[in-house]
Amino acid sequence: MKTPCLETSRLYLRPLQVEDALQIQRIFPQWEIVRHLAAGFPWPFPDDGASRYVNTVALPASERGTAWFWTLRRKENPSVMIGLICLSDEPDNNRGFWLVPEWRRKGYMTEACNVVTGFWFNTLKREVLRAPKAHINDASRKISENMGMRLIQTGKQRYTEGELDSELWEITREEWNSVSLPPVP
Repeated sequence: MKTPCLETSRLYLRPLQVEDALQIQRIFPQWEIVRHLAAGFPWPFPDDGASRYVNTVALPASERGTAWFWTLRRKENPSVMIGLICLSDEPDNNRGFWLVPEWRRKGYMTEACNVVTGFWFNTLKREVLRAPKAHINDASRKISENMGMRLIQTGKQRYTEGELDSELWEITREEWNSVSLPPVP
């Protein structure tokens, strides 16, 4: 299934496009964004890093139907990207996201996670969603907790910041469809 346009009360979630690499290149290479990402992301981020990622990783996975990528844009200013969220058929790594620091703590990522998780379970008909994260990434953990996910595994993993304690969170389709979602601003 192709990545559809989605929206929340305050956001447009638009499928990732080739031209989005320009904005990603400008906003992504910030330590506060990359520090808790899996170690596979190059750091320091190269001048063509966004273009390479969009064109050789993200869009090919979308075309194969194994991943779905959305840019996050506030309805107040839809030409400006504030983050990215993705879903993937990769085992134990089904949802990932990042948000520009100035837009954190405003509920935007909770909104985005709610709508893409609903897509995962009720459109794609997947049975379980798993999301890994660095233990010290409190904001990401709070989103998982508020969405009714449960911690199922701990260990160590390499992140851009180095080797850190890591967690794996999970929720099933049945649990998702029975949970009362947190209110969004």
